[in-house]
Amino acid sequence: MLNGPYARISVLRPHDGDTVDFEAGYIRHLEWHRQNNDTWTWYGWTVWAGERQRWFVYATFGHSAAELDSPVSPAEDERDNIVSVTPHGRFAGSALAEYLPALSNGAGAPQPTARMELTTVDLVAGAERAFEAALGAEPSKPRGETLWYRMLAGGPAPRYIRLRPRANLTALLEEKSEGALPDAVQALIAKTTVEILSLRPAMSYGLTPAS
Repeated sequence: MLNGPYARISVLRPHDGDTVDFEAGYIRHLEWHRQNNDTWTWYGWTVWAGERQRWFVYATFGHSAAELDSPVSPAEDERDNIVSVTPHGRFAGSALAEYLPALSNGAGAPQPTARMELTTVDLVAGAERAFEAALGAEPSKPRGETLWYRMLAGGPAPRYIRLRPRANLTALLEEKSEGALPDAVQALIAKTTVEILSLRPAMSYGLTPAS
């Protein structure tokens, strides 16, 4: 059950040549969450296609502001991260984002499918309202699951994040025309980055992969 519109989406970069130990350390850290009865769900993906290939994206969705103020044992969480994860990788960014249901097709958390397209859209200054209005004016929402988020903190602004979970690469490629942003928003965009992620069930927590 989702309790609110907010998501945390973060990135870790494994040290070169240290991927195996990084993954083992991150899995040990997830065990800390389990032992401390963390009630949040954590997704884990590896970047399969993109300039950040092999980087690790982890995220939690569907939280209220009050929940974000009350994570499980934050000081102990940080200590375990330092012991288990940071010897093998570095934190490369973290964003707080708000789900936009009026622009989306799906719930505020993505289905845990094997593949996911992550699109990051940086707008020109002051274009937020026009961008959202243009997306909202499209004749219909996308047919497949498509989730839009407005970044609130964590990078250049204004920035939007779109997630398109799919069962496999074939599904993403067959829907590439549907994934194109409408012509009406092109003049509002400063930069668009598209990456394909692979779900890592063993590096996720509280998640049952979609069949």
